[in-house]
Amino acid sequence: MNANIHPSAVVDTTAEIDPAAVVGPFAVVGPKTVLGPGCVVGAHGVVEYAVLGRDNRIHPNAFVGTPPQDLKYAGEETLLVMGDNNIVREGATLNRGTAASGKTVIGSNCLFMTNTHVAHDCRLGSGVIMANLATLAGHVEVGDFSVFGGFVGVHQFVRIGRYCMMGAGSKVGKDMPSFCMCQGDRATLRGLNLIGMRRAGLHRDVVSAVKEAYRTLFLSGLRVEEAAAKLKTGSPPPEVLEMVAQVETSKRGVTRPPTGAPVEEEVTL
Repeated sequence: MNANIHPSAVVDTTAEIDPAAVVGPFAVVGPKTVLGPGCVVGAHGVVEYAVLGRDNRIHPNAFVGTPPQDLKYAGEETLLVMGDNNIVREGATLNRGTAASGKTVIGSNCLFMTNTHVAHDCRLGSGVIMANLATLAGHVEVGDFSVFGGFVGVHQFVRIGRYCMMGAGSKVGKDMPSFCMCQGDRATLRGLNLIGMRRAGLHRDVVSAVKEAYRTLFLSGLRVEEAAAKLKTGSPPPEVLEMVAQVETSKRGVTRPPTGAPVEEEVTL
């Protein structure tokens, strides 16, 4: 028995626990679980059917890799796969996948605050922050460094781009293009996440191009096809093409500004 595993912990015989990992009192490490070096499972935490990289911190009473909350789930063996340096706070629930994709995937350096929920088959990038009681339904995709305020709810199959920000209490039922902010029930776009873009080190010319793309896509009155064609002319930066592709390929529809939103107010918030 690893000296870092508390005597009261329950560890499945199929679990692989690095000697540098720590399993706290009354924690449960279930079947098909891999805990990389530096991982910590706090008291009463549960990790099962999950592959964790290094230095992940699972706080007390958090649940990682537990069964999907999906009536179609029939007990098939699936996984949750997590990168490095993630923090999962008390009461958070991160469910494993279903037969639809086989796994829930989470990147590195994410923070899941108390009582957050990531449902089955979600795919999250790195640097994602979910504040208290934020909830992702099944099959949601989230880009790197997006931030969810408290009590945010995201509908199943919604795609959230990179560096997005969802205001507290937002109900997000449609896709969010990268670099955008939204708020409200039902959520509408409230401008660009300019602070996040600048913190990411994007050049001011790129930020200006993204501003213009926002105006063209959402405030110009052009149809999607017309706006996309206009933005693709010349040599736009990859960030603009990223936004255009997200709008063009959306299956659920795209979150948009409220009707009659002033152009300058929307872009400079």
